[in-house]
Amino acid sequence: MTGVEQRRVDPDESGMRLDRWFKAHFPGLGFGKLQKLLRSGQIRVDGSRAKHDTRVQPGQTIRIPPMGTDEKSAGPAGQDVVTNSADGEFLSKMLLYEDPKVFVFNKPAGLAVQGGSGVSRHVDKLLEAWRNRRGEKPRLVHRLDRDTSGVLVVARTRGAAQALTAAFRARETKKTYWALVKGVPPKREGRISTWLVKEQTPDGDRMRVCKHGEPDADHAISHYRIIEQAGQWLSWLEMEPYTGRTHQLRVHAAYLKCPILGDPKYFEADHNWEFPGGMQKRLHLHARRISIPHPDGRGTVDVTAPLPPHMVQSWNLLGFDKDHEE
Repeated sequence: MTGVEQRRVDPDESGMRLDRWFKAHFPGLGFGKLQKLLRSGQIRVDGSRAKHDTRVQPGQTIRIPPMGTDEKSAGPAGQDVVTNSADGEFLSKMLLYEDPKVFVFNKPAGLAVQGGSGVSRHVDKLLEAWRNRRGEKPRLVHRLDRDTSGVLVVARTRGAAQALTAAFRARETKKTYWALVKGVPPKREGRISTWLVKEQTPDGDRMRVCKHGEPDADHAISHYRIIEQAGQWLSWLEMEPYTGRTHQLRVHAAYLKCPILGDPKYFEADHNWEFPGGMQKRLHLHARRISIPHPDGRGTVDVTAPLPPHMVQSWNLLGFDKDHEE
């Protein structure tokens, strides 16, 4: 930069600390130098002196002094820079919907959303490939189990992430899942209400139905309806979680005594029951559709994801209509 620049705060940067604003726009500027520029009054917000923890607001003007040829602005947001072509191409194949604020992906079964023990490849890491020119990485706003496929919403900006996260917390979203389960529930449609508590097991975390008042227990509510069934043998359920507890639909299906096929944690069957021939022994749970208020306050994002290959194979075997309209 060769002279003083005046830059306006973007609406997506509302409430951002000034030091973090500079980190996003000028990743090469060290904190010590930023402090020196602030103390000397060379950096100002709407003409007034500011501190590193000042919260900026949309429309405010930040005075940016010359900072030397070694400091480079990351430039305006809005255009994506693919830093890993293989990861970027993989994300493109998963993409169902995009606009300036939101991505919606069809996450394949077996791909983790976030890292963990023994997990080296996951969605959060893949999103590094789609940082924008300002260095901003798309942000996760909700999760899917590793073995669950389907719609995954990702925010493209900080402001969109705040709005989408608030919508999930306020339960303003509608999430619809498809599941293939053993047996047939006692009613064609119903509501499941239980308390769940997390337990540590040799195979990792497991949720258990418990009594109200048990330490660390959370209330969980799900709705379900039968779409089709293969006699009394298997059922295709549409399931909607009202709350968002860990493994909630998987536990609730087992609670109905109709566990989801291929579930390694919650599927329990008698010794005479055999996994259907011609079907893959993988979790048959798919996040089919999501409807969520758009983060800009206008309309909704409503996206549907096609079934994964192993569930298409099962649907074909059973003669179910995979193009069933909700």
